[in-house]
Amino acid sequence: MDSAHRPKLKTAFKKARVIAPLHTAGPVAVTPDGSRLVTCVGEDALLTDVKAGVEICRFAGDTESITSLCITPSSSHLLLFTSSLSLRIYEIPSAPVPQTKLVKPIRVVARAHDAPVHVCKADPTSTYLASGSADGVVKVWDILRGYVTHLFKGHGGVVSALAFNYPFDPSSVIREQKMQLITASVDTRIRIFDLSAAAARASGGSKPEAVLEGHVSVPRGLDVSADGKWLVSGGRDSVVLIWDISSKASPTKKSAKGKGKETEFAPVLHKTIPVLERVEAVGLLHPDEDLAGAPSGPGKLRFYTGGEKGLVRIWDAREGSVLFTFGQEQDEATEDQEEQRQIVNAIYVPATSTIVSVHADQNILFHSLSTQSLSRQLIGFNDEIIDATFLSPNLPVQASAPSPLSDTHVALATNSSLIRVYSTSSLDARLIAGHSEIVLCLDRGAQGRVLASGSKDRSARIWAPIRPREGEEAPAVPDWRCVAICEGHAESVGAIAMSRKALSGEPAPSGSGGDHLRFMFTGSQDRTIKMWDVSSVPLSAPADGEDARPVKCKSLTTHKAHDKDINSLDVAPNDRLLVSGSQDRTAKVWEIDYVTSGAGVRGELRLLGTCKGHKRGVWCVRFGRAERVLATGSGDKTVKLWNLEDFTCVKTFEGHTNSVLRVDFLNAGMQMVSSASDGLVKLWNVRDEECAATMDNHEDKVWALAVSSDESTIVSGAADSVVTFWQDCTEEQQIEKETQRAKLVEKEQDLQNYLALHDYRNAILLALSMGQPGRLHTLFASLTSTTDASATATPQTPSITGHPAVDEVLRTLPGTDLARLLRYVRDWNARAKTSAVAQRVLHAIVKLRAAEDIARAFDEDAAFTAATAAAAAPADEETFGKALPAEVAPLEGRGTTALKELIDSLIPYTERHLTRMEKLLQDSYVVEHLLSEMDDGLFGELGDEDEGDDIAMDVDRAVEVAA
Repeated sequence: MDSAHRPKLKTAFKKARVIAPLHTAGPVAVTPDGSRLVTCVGEDALLTDVKAGVEICRFAGDTESITSLCITPSSSHLLLFTSSLSLRIYEIPSAPVPQTKLVKPIRVVARAHDAPVHVCKADPTSTYLASGSADGVVKVWDILRGYVTHLFKGHGGVVSALAFNYPFDPSSVIREQKMQLITASVDTRIRIFDLSAAAARASGGSKPEAVLEGHVSVPRGLDVSADGKWLVSGGRDSVVLIWDISSKASPTKKSAKGKGKETEFAPVLHKTIPVLERVEAVGLLHPDEDLAGAPSGPGKLRFYTGGEKGLVRIWDAREGSVLFTFGQEQDEATEDQEEQRQIVNAIYVPATSTIVSVHADQNILFHSLSTQSLSRQLIGFNDEIIDATFLSPNLPVQASAPSPLSDTHVALATNSSLIRVYSTSSLDARLIAGHSEIVLCLDRGAQGRVLASGSKDRSARIWAPIRPREGEEAPAVPDWRCVAICEGHAESVGAIAMSRKALSGEPAPSGSGGDHLRFMFTGSQDRTIKMWDVSSVPLSAPADGEDARPVKCKSLTTHKAHDKDINSLDVAPNDRLLVSGSQDRTAKVWEIDYVTSGAGVRGELRLLGTCKGHKRGVWCVRFGRAERVLATGSGDKTVKLWNLEDFTCVKTFEGHTNSVLRVDFLNAGMQMVSSASDGLVKLWNVRDEECAATMDNHEDKVWALAVSSDESTIVSGAADSVVTFWQDCTEEQQIEKETQRAKLVEKEQDLQNYLALHDYRNAILLALSMGQPGRLHTLFASLTSTTDASATATPQTPSITGHPAVDEVLRTLPGTDLARLLRYVRDWNARAKTSAVAQRVLHAIVKLRAAEDIARAFDEDAAFTAATAAAAAPADEETFGKALPAEVAPLEGRGTTALKELIDSLIPYTERHLTRMEKLLQDSYVVEHLLSEMDDGLFGELGDEDEGDDIAMDVDRAVEVAA
């Protein structure tokens, strides 16, 4: 390859997106505008932006599981109950910016109930919260003040549903101040309580206005119409009851009894509708809700139900008929699958005409009422991610990858029989059902237009996107349907590889056209490789209602390939070679013989060579895309590169601390990327066998690794249920480094200019901002030499540091800069070589600044550090705005610890320097004494006796000099 056109090596990948567990178990709530979702992951509650698919924040839990939660209609507060029986109230951040810090509760009621709370509901005004516990007690709370306003006992068992009734008549001028709480419990009765103060006084505060009996099993859903006339209740007795709760008993009846104790409130059962499934959620639709194909109006009464069959049905209450259904009933589903699919909750969002259904398998589905279709699906929990591959369902047949329509989706095989297909830009996903056992491997064909999967059910399937009907817009995530089945293996299919040439835009070998699928290979636990003819498989599945019988593929050849399980297969880019990796520690390279003729299709495999050298099983094999090389990843923690001419190992890459599970090529074979059981993804430079970058975002084995067509994105999926999208940021880093280098050069030039102009103030401030203690030390040290040199020439004003301008700088230095300078002084003071400058600067600061100034400087520095840390972990605007004044107010005393540490580290070294100086001073006295003694003693005594000789000696010296 020409060096001018050789691609640059990638050196850095950043974490662009993460698909993490969204909902593991527990309750779910949606904000009234439908834009945000609160779910439970473990013991924490999560707030997620539905459209962007981004986690906004987490709410700090109390290490106990969450039993019930709700959001106020104003979207201002989240209220949740935990297994510890506590009520926790949080403010919901209004800003959409993701936060890294946990949101703390604004109020905690330690023991809100004496038994776990399974249902709670906020009233329409966001003032009160009703909670029902397992011991049959219902409490009404004032949300902001945190006290109980009403207490209702007498429910025969667990409280199963709650609803507020605030009737509103649009035709009335004044609003009727009627407040009712409707409760349902395991004793099958529905009770209506009046919350007004007068009613509470009259009834002693806890007696219901009415008790409705009609269900024979626990009612799970309650809802009241906006005008307060109709109550709908649904339960596990498979019926929905419509109650008229506006009815009042006739006054004649009341007077005939002659008793004033009779209540005039007498609800009537209006209609019983058999639903024929256990109802877990029921609710009334808004009268003006525009349902496609169904008229709307104030007289219409329609409701929805969700239950054990996993379907959301929309009903006409007056007719008792189903208007339409969301979801499809599966005929051949096993009991376990049915249990997983059932709906545990359904939430109606009038603002977006959406019904959100929460299923037992942790999936959350958004059904649009206006289009009568599934608008969004969020998958709560993926379990272990075993394999991943990019898909391009919208890529036209003529286009070749990479293009803007390439790699728009990613398919995941998890510890499940369902394949997940995610959009790469959001959390929207679809589930593909078809396999009866866990899916073990995935591969893509025709540049991502089709998907192939192998499963424990001993079959392989090919999936294609369902093409939209004429005039219909393609959905964000299309549904996929099985278009071909390959059956014949005796054990589970653990490896799969499709033809690379099909629809790649290049002519396929052997004269066959490249405009259709060609062949596919499967490797199994039965140690055989099968070659399948898939040339008759369509690239798209017909829409619903059309004949969609999958093709039964024919096996062209079967080879007993290895002595142990086959873990991986790969087809060469030119479709001429196949490689298989096995637990028998070898990788075998096969020649593919695929011929299409008038008589049909013929396929054969011929063994070319075996790559031996690994000490453990081979987990992954990959052909180079540009050169005739082969990469293998093994359980011996190494990646090996093999020459395909003589099947010898040419390079070995060591660095992982556990089994290498996946490997792939990048950058025309100049780099490789690998993932391993140590939870790391590593980028390798092939030429020098060095690790260029390590990506760490997983806590368990990274089984899945996929590289996009343009090689800008790497997807890694691990056994910790986390999928990470790594984005190439090599260019960004280089630009950032260049910018930083240019800024540093500019600052250094400015520093030199200031020093040349003797502008010491700016020089010191710039050196402090650049964080260059060496330059500062040189500056202070040079002051003494220049002062000594100029002192003889011109007398100067007395200065502590050696220059009056520097004294002035130290006197007026800002607090944070002063604290930084003192830290540098502490470091200089620890070395004898630099201690002289440190002592002089310290002496100047102590002389020129008051003790209060220095203490305040450290307080300011501590406040600045705290503010910087808070900015690095961004909070929402409101919380940040409220918290900051509280932090700044107690500024005094913040830096006391730092100042004490500084003084404690300065004193010992200063004392050591003082002792050293005193010793030097004493030594100098001794030397001076010796010299003086030598002068006076030796020369004084000789002077008396040999005065004449001295004169003669001087004369002699003079003569010598003259000579």
